[in-house]
Amino acid sequence: MDLKKYVRDIPDFPEEGISFKDITPLLQDANALASAADALFELIKNKKVDKVVGMESRGFFFAPLLATRLKAGFVPVRKRGKLPHQIISEPYALEYGTDVLEIHVDSILKGEKVLIHDDVLATGGTAKAVCKLIEKLGGEVIQCNFLLELKFLKGRDKLSGYAVEALIQY
Repeated sequence: MDLKKYVRDIPDFPEEGISFKDITPLLQDANALASAADALFELIKNKKVDKVVGMESRGFFFAPLLATRLKAGFVPVRKRGKLPHQIISEPYALEYGTDVLEIHVDSILKGEKVLIHDDVLATGGTAKAVCKLIEKLGGEVIQCNFLLELKFLKGRDKLSGYAVEALIQY
């Protein structure tokens, strides 16, 4: 299935000069959603995964689905102040600003094999911050999965040393 036809461009969002890749049409179409979930699973199905980490907020769409299919736990990584338990944090840069990500200190055990999933690989700042969080907790990042990759922003370069997979590339 050509998943690109289910992704629309929203010009000047969230600010002028940014062309936002909106995956809402993909999520709304049952066949496209199932096809994307199946394809993301195919990218990792032959590797042992203990936890799947999804980043707020659009990483939450597919990460729990992948965790279920991989018989792994799901771990949310959220923006500052959203998690109720003891956390560690990591600052990161976006293509249009900066923020801080947090994870519960007991969410990843030492030696656990971790799949990171997010919707878009842009500059790589978010995914790199999550890799650092997982490694601080003693986990091993086995792969970073993305629905979309914006190749012109060279986010893959920031993730050198990690296995990186994306279903759709722009």
